[in-house]
Amino acid sequence: MAGIRQVVEHRALQYRRTVRASLFGSFVSPVMFLAAMGIGLGGYVDRTATASLGAGTYLQFLAPGLLAATVMQSAAFESTYPIIGGFLWNRIFVAMAASPITPRDVALGSLAWIALRMTAIAIIFTAVLVLFGAASSPLVVLAIPVAVLTGMAFAGFIGAYAARLSTPDNFSALFRFGIMPLFLLSGTFFPLTGLPPAVQALAWLSPLWHGVSLAWALALGTALDDPLLAVAHLAVLLAVALAGGWLMVRMVRRRLEA
Repeated sequence: MAGIRQVVEHRALQYRRTVRASLFGSFVSPVMFLAAMGIGLGGYVDRTATASLGAGTYLQFLAPGLLAATVMQSAAFESTYPIIGGFLWNRIFVAMAASPITPRDVALGSLAWIALRMTAIAIIFTAVLVLFGAASSPLVVLAIPVAVLTGMAFAGFIGAYAARLSTPDNFSALFRFGIMPLFLLSGTFFPLTGLPPAVQALAWLSPLWHGVSLAWALALGTALDDPLLAVAHLAVLLAVALAGGWLMVRMVRRRLEA
């Protein structure tokens, strides 16, 4: 645990240099997006909304899913450039591996830092969500760890992918053809029932859909209506996050011990 803590401390010291610049992307931009889509567009949607939304207003439908999707996007970014930079640009991971810190500590410490960053983002976003009146149940506080777990379900696999790259050239394709389609087609902005069956099936395989669905049920207080479904969503997210963490440890160890 000492090695993991030292990696987290290093990432925290690095973050102090960029904390102001990250505020817009991590907090201000999603809040503006929530206001524009949930209140602005939502005003038009609410006039013709149907029961398929499952919520009183479009804002109440959108906000919980946007919480999970925003954390997922932030976790994906934290798992790309900062990870490859530790191997190529500042080579801090190489320096760490030359000390008593092990490759396992490097991988798990990086994941722990990402989890802390995502927790801060989720807490602030949830507070804004409540202020906007987009939550109708106190269970919304449980959407915070659900959103973080959703982000970690992506962080491990993306971090493992970044650990084996020699250049960041592939990241643009990852975000353009992977993260962005998932962001748009995982039930965040509209129910999946409006999509073709084949696309729905693909969306169900995404951890983001499970995170969006569970966060939405918690914010509206409907999670207890079908507890087995909520447990199933949680089990999928946890299993994927653990599998991604295991793979990242393996890839980081292979890179540093090569």
